[in-house]
Amino acid sequence: MRRFVLALLGLGWVTGALAAYDIDQLMTDLAAQKGGRAKFVETRHVALLDKPLQASGEMIYSPPDRLEKRTLLPKPETMVLDKDMLSLERDKRKFTINLANRPEAQAFVESIRSTLAGNRKVLEQDYSLKLEGEAARWVLTLVPSDPTISGLLKRITVSGSKSQVRRIEYLQVDGDRSEITIEPIETQ
Repeated sequence: MRRFVLALLGLGWVTGALAAYDIDQLMTDLAAQKGGRAKFVETRHVALLDKPLQASGEMIYSPPDRLEKRTLLPKPETMVLDKDMLSLERDKRKFTINLANRPEAQAFVESIRSTLAGNRKVLEQDYSLKLEGEAARWVLTLVPSDPTISGLLKRITVSGSKSQVRRIEYLQVDGDRSEITIEPIETQ
């Protein structure tokens, strides 16, 4: 039996079945996602606070470069990322930032947008990537390679299944962390 399996491997018949799930395959799966709506719950663990802060709402992703996050609880807030413009509306006030003028903020934003878009090239400009798991259950770890980012952020861990991102965790250098769980509502 062992010789038979080795012979099949030598002929290349089984290698596809035994091949590990790699970053290229994950990026291909993510890039195939057509966008959509999802519910989110964000939990922030801040050392100075007695208990975590929690927010929830809805996210809308329109590939490749528009992401909208509408927080409904505890208080309404809308954040829209459209290309290089980030807009935040809270308490009837609106702020707009051109990310092209803030490279550290752009690198942070790109960690999520480029993951959702399956854009490995952009991710690797500011992060080293490590993938564990298989298509049905994967974990992608992004470790900042840029000193400006690594001075603030220790790592970002993104996990999911096939083309769906289900959880994002940001671990800051000071130990504070945020976790976002995502539950798809519909895809486009």
